[in-house]
Amino acid sequence: MKFSVFQVSRRGGREKNEDRMGYCYTRESGLFVLADGMGGHPEGEVAAQLALQTVSAIYQKDARPAIKDTTEFLSSALMAAHRQIVRYASEKGLLDSPRTTLVACILQDACATWVHCGDSRLYVVRHGKLLIRTRDHSYLEKQSAGGARFAHMTRHILLTCLGSPTKPVFDVTGPIILQQGDKLLLCSDGLWGSLSDDEIVEHLAAKSVSAAVPDLVENALRVAGDKSDNVTALAMEWETPDAFESTLGISTDSISDGVFASTIQAGGLDTWVDDLDEATIERSIAEINEAIRRSAARKA
Repeated sequence: MKFSVFQVSRRGGREKNEDRMGYCYTRESGLFVLADGMGGHPEGEVAAQLALQTVSAIYQKDARPAIKDTTEFLSSALMAAHRQIVRYASEKGLLDSPRTTLVACILQDACATWVHCGDSRLYVVRHGKLLIRTRDHSYLEKQSAGGARFAHMTRHILLTCLGSPTKPVFDVTGPIILQQGDKLLLCSDGLWGSLSDDEIVEHLAAKSVSAAVPDLVENALRVAGDKSDNVTALAMEWETPDAFESTLGISTDSISDGVFASTIQAGGLDTWVDDLDEATIERSIAEINEAIRRSAARKA
């Protein structure tokens, strides 16, 4: 597989950033995940982090070096993440459980398959146009089939999420066969809540993912102003073997079957952490991304 990838997470006008994102890959498969811990409930950042760690751990176990059934994997991994969050709440004796949205995508066999729960989105842009995007599990999305705008206060009323007392509702889409130059964007509602679909697609179409993602995040923060939500985005551009030229690109061809690379913070799922160190998480991600860039530069 050959692809370019870039990710950014910025705290908006909130006390803390409860968004989490990351990606993993083997020689034949890639996993991209984003979770947005929900405000109004305790420890949203813990729910988001547990979701990423759970999905990543199951991926590391099952991707040998490919996932046998991507649809089944995404469904079962999402439910496992939900159960881990509920278990965490029970272990801690919390009266209200932490909650999070989740969107996760598997790249494999030149195809993309994804799952989403809540209002974190995935966009697919092809030839400068929006090919498909996820539909939020929210009252706003349900009521706005005709494109009508509703009051801002209704935007965050979700129909489902991970960590809630009821079983999560989720949708699995794909597999979609990828073409050269296809771009996939995973993002939290801090991004799409401030920018229109047209603006998001325009930036992705006109620039590399390493340029488009920071610009989109900065624009979303600027538009939202002091009361901005946290803004997180992770984007990938698919490259066919004969067109692989990006200096920031990743080629998995030389990876052996037993190798598993990840930007998702490692951690035992049976060990509960009271205070997640956000600076450590962000620093770890930055260091891994820099190592990837240096590796790609040496190959160029």
